[in-house]
Amino acid sequence: MNQIEWIAVDWGTSRMRLWALNAQGEIVESAASELGMAKIAQGQFETTLLQLIEPWLTGQTKPLPVIACGMVGARQGWQEVPYEAVPCSPSSQLSNVKTESQQVNVQICWGLKQQVPADVMRGEETQIAGLLHHQGSSYEGVACLPGTHCKWANLAAGQVIEFQSYMTGELYELLAKNSVLRFSIHDDDWHTEVFDKAVRAALDEPGSITGRLFGLRAESLVGNSAGYGSAARLSGYLIGLELASARRFWESNKVSIIGASGLAKHYQRALKLVGCSAHLLDTEAMTLAGLKAAYEAYKVESDV
Repeated sequence: MNQIEWIAVDWGTSRMRLWALNAQGEIVESAASELGMAKIAQGQFETTLLQLIEPWLTGQTKPLPVIACGMVGARQGWQEVPYEAVPCSPSSQLSNVKTESQQVNVQICWGLKQQVPADVMRGEETQIAGLLHHQGSSYEGVACLPGTHCKWANLAAGQVIEFQSYMTGELYELLAKNSVLRFSIHDDDWHTEVFDKAVRAALDEPGSITGRLFGLRAESLVGNSAGYGSAARLSGYLIGLELASARRFWESNKVSIIGASGLAKHYQRALKLVGCSAHLLDTEAMTLAGLKAAYEAYKVESDV
């Protein structure tokens, strides 16, 4: 019952998570590491993996399938794997990685690409596959994946039909930590009512936001607020701008948000302000469900 049949790996830029699963899809062992793709030198990916899963390989008589997703498949990763063009079923295509070890059979999930407008994703497609596995192949709706580069994807008939990336998270980091606003933005300075007002302002008057942004600095210099609610306001402005642009995705659609709980809740609240009821899904659960779907596709393809 606890015999390990395969290993799932979510290998991102800054960290990785690993699960050993049995034939019933139950987790037998798990591990996590800060050795993300960006911290590993070329030629060291196999060694890193084997060191982390060595206890799980004991007693194995044949190569253990390892299904990996994320930036490990990027150009700077272990091996660059292709992007599959939408519309398509996510995480259904895998590339084999040549290894020196005979103990593992490593497969990396393909990313997704879109020609017009040009866009790509790598890693998020596996979370979307998990959502489709969770909701059923007949699910029609929208996936929102907040993060450094937030993804919005239209889903139907088990496929990603189209998607759009927004640099909202990265813009927040750049403005809050690398612009003149860094003197006025405090991450622990959060006020919900300020966030709500900023979201509405960005939705109602998106053209005014670049002017309002400098106001965050000016108010802390000439006003009495001392930057009151500055982090919430900056976040509200940027998420509101994103919602204004992504209206075709969330308006009149079911929305599922997959992401880190704090940021995901900000998106959920912003959507509620515009009358869209979105539900939250756990990132790790969706990633693992997507990797399970990829393993099933691998078994069919390889006739395991």
